[in-house]
Amino acid sequence: MVLKLFTYKLVSILIITSLSLGFFSSTYSNPTSVYFLDCISHRISSNFSNIIITPNDTSYSTVLQSTIQNLRFDTPETLKPSAIITPLSYSHVQSTVICSVKSRLQIRIRSGGHDYEGLSFTSFDHTTPFILVDLNQLRSVTVDLDDKTAWVESGATLGELAYWVSQKSNLLGFPNGECTSVGVGGHLSGGGYGVLARKYGLSADNVIDALIVNVTGQILDRDSMGEDLFWAIRGGGGASFGVILSWKINLVSVPPKVTVFSLPKTLDQAATQVVNKWQYIGHNLSDDFFTNVIITPNTSTMVVTFNGLFLGTSVELMTEVNDRFPELGLRETDCIEMSWIESVVYYSVYLRGQSVEALKERIPWPKRYYKYKSDYVQKPIPEEALEEIWKWCLEEGLNLAIEPHGGRMSEIDESATPYPHREGNLYVIQYVMRWNEEGFDVTEKKVASIRRVYEKMTPFVSKNPREAYVNFRDLDLGTNGNACSTSYLQAARWGIKYFKGNFRRLAMVKGKVDPTNFFCYEQSIPPLFLSGSF
Repeated sequence: MVLKLFTYKLVSILIITSLSLGFFSSTYSNPTSVYFLDCISHRISSNFSNIIITPNDTSYSTVLQSTIQNLRFDTPETLKPSAIITPLSYSHVQSTVICSVKSRLQIRIRSGGHDYEGLSFTSFDHTTPFILVDLNQLRSVTVDLDDKTAWVESGATLGELAYWVSQKSNLLGFPNGECTSVGVGGHLSGGGYGVLARKYGLSADNVIDALIVNVTGQILDRDSMGEDLFWAIRGGGGASFGVILSWKINLVSVPPKVTVFSLPKTLDQAATQVVNKWQYIGHNLSDDFFTNVIITPNTSTMVVTFNGLFLGTSVELMTEVNDRFPELGLRETDCIEMSWIESVVYYSVYLRGQSVEALKERIPWPKRYYKYKSDYVQKPIPEEALEEIWKWCLEEGLNLAIEPHGGRMSEIDESATPYPHREGNLYVIQYVMRWNEEGFDVTEKKVASIRRVYEKMTPFVSKNPREAYVNFRDLDLGTNGNACSTSYLQAARWGIKYFKGNFRRLAMVKGKVDPTNFFCYEQSIPPLFLSGSF
């Protein structure tokens, strides 16, 4: 017995010493990192080496870069985690949280890596080391046809979720976003807008339960976490409150055939006039009809592409278009009928033309340098102003993605979930700046370009506050500075833009469930301690 105990201690020392070398060769040479390894090695006896990757491991860079989409946050200067944890079980997540709290390490939580500002895998705090909890191995999807629900783990992609639901039924789907390589965890916890939003609401509007690891390492479901926390994680950004392991979702009905189209128009084809008309009716069309607008600079002009999804046949679609939106100029030959799951591939853009099997292969979105911003529009922009906006975008090389609200989005009260951008919003604008060239000067120039257009747009968008979508994360709106010691009033600068009046309630929930503000990052919800009800 004594020999066995001695052998165990010797092996533990060797493991910790070996792994510690990786910690001390990283950006952070901090004894808290060694304490974390000591703690977690004692809590996880099996698969230890399979789930902890340090900078000393040859796989470290590969794993870290695997789902980073924005190359702005994949540079030698980007702060890196002291270790990457790739949990294979829920108990691994529990141990990671417990040991992180004890060792005073911050954590970042990654489910897909599409975070526009890199907050799910890096840090801007040079004083505190952090570890990355990468949930990519927790990605099961379990469908229950009897009650039309599914449990989906946070590390699954939206493509995987859609695929496995379709394998059970071609008449069921889920209202998730268009980019299939986005992780479920970040998408649902930020709200989750997609092509079915006007019919069924956000992804988060269709969540009915969840499993979360809280700051004490407990696994809580809806009953045990309480309705306040359950409300907060459905649109308030789950990483502020814990590590969300899995979500129970209501599946929604889709027809055997849907119809899609992609119709480009140049400015000399009356594109501006069509956009102007779309502003008045895009949010008022049948809930079965979703059409967005993508504006792209092309040499000396702008190309305006109308992408549509109709939950029905092309004949039914043409009847609606001819009746409500003849200015679109859509012809039946422009329409393509397909199954719902095929439309998921079609709308993903970068997978278009591939089979539905591609959805389960976790094919990443092509890596580039990006900067994004967002706005909500509540009154149609005058046609002459649209022409000016096209000029700004052409001068700066900026893309716009415009998506309608209305329908179910307007029927849900703005306090029902943290996502407040409901009734009164015609559409959301996503400003997209992409580039391929490396270098600080190039990045500064491109970021300045998108900021100039955003500033010029001020008269035409929502006011008091100027609203923004949290899943289109934008650090220009403000940051917490020192992520773990920002006051509620400081954070309100950006928080009210994302959440409006819901921000106060989010902060009060945070004060109840994470009073020491362990789950913190540059735009995390700060704790607010007030007596009384929300």
